[in-house]
Amino acid sequence: MVRYATTEIAPAKSARARGSYLRVSFKNTRETAQAINGWKLQRAQAFLQNVINKKEAVPMRRFNGSIGRCAQGKQFGVSRARWPAKSAEFILGLLKNAETNADSKGLDTGNLVVKHIQVNQAPKQRRRTYRAHGRINPYMSTPSHIELILTEADETVAKSEAVVREEHLTSRQRGVRVRKALTAA
Repeated sequence: MVRYATTEIAPAKSARARGSYLRVSFKNTRETAQAINGWKLQRAQAFLQNVINKKEAVPMRRFNGSIGRCAQGKQFGVSRARWPAKSAEFILGLLKNAETNADSKGLDTGNLVVKHIQVNQAPKQRRRTYRAHGRINPYMSTPSHIELILTEADETVAKSEAVVREEHLTSRQRGVRVRKALTAA
């Protein structure tokens, strides 16, 4: 059994998927994964499909050197965004794998949330490119390890009126209110 980076997630209510040594850009995949972290499964899958079709863009926050600007990044509050289609395809495949794992466990697939998603660098793969004057330079690729955990979302319970406390006042605020009450009387 492989280890996941997070241990506090209950295995009975979660489904996992991981990919190792995937030939997909680490930086683009990291940004794509952080964009969908915490989202519902259906929204994450729709977003990744929209990224492939260039209808929504992935915000580039950490690895954003020489990244152009696009208007589709405004929904995330950034101006630098891109459409990393290959990264979206790999993560979409892992999401489908985790959804199938959740279905086989008997979890409600309509209520799943991306609780944990992490992208790590895999060992670089070496090739070479031939340059002018008989020189040779490295031509490295930066593959990725991707792991994700889907969990069933907890029910959100509205707070009842009986539990609502009175507002907390500092001594200065209480004094102001007492003085106002005395002057008004």
